[in-house]
Amino acid sequence: MTIPTDRFVSETTFFVRYAETDTMGIVHHSNYLVYCEELRSQYARDRGSNYADFEKQGLALAVSEIHLRYIAPAVYGQRITIIGWVEEIKSRRVTFGYQILNPDTGIIHVTGTTSHICINREGQVARIPEDWLERWHVK
Repeated sequence: MTIPTDRFVSETTFFVRYAETDTMGIVHHSNYLVYCEELRSQYARDRGSNYADFEKQGLALAVSEIHLRYIAPAVYGQRITIIGWVEEIKSRRVTFGYQILNPDTGIIHVTGTTSHICINREGQVARIPEDWLERWHVK
């Protein structure tokens, strides 16, 4: 998966924490989903919004689909960068693309996408607010 050059791309970097690894010091596969979640929060902040504000409006982005390709293990103590972008956005659905890599070596650990459906407090499908659609618009 190639990082797009035709749209806004966000990234965040941090060290892999001990609690995210197994007994061999390798990041447990489930933690890559947490990394993707952190990227989505960073993306919202970078676009002038805050996901907490989205939830205050009585809305949430429920995960509807996940595709992750595990390429190389990340390990305890290394730096990790999560790069992400909006692949597609519709009135009720948004799909993010990701690349998770070691910024010091360039080794790619994981690539993938997650899709999310906008729902209200009652769990019913809802429209993504217009201001969010405008901020997250894909060219």
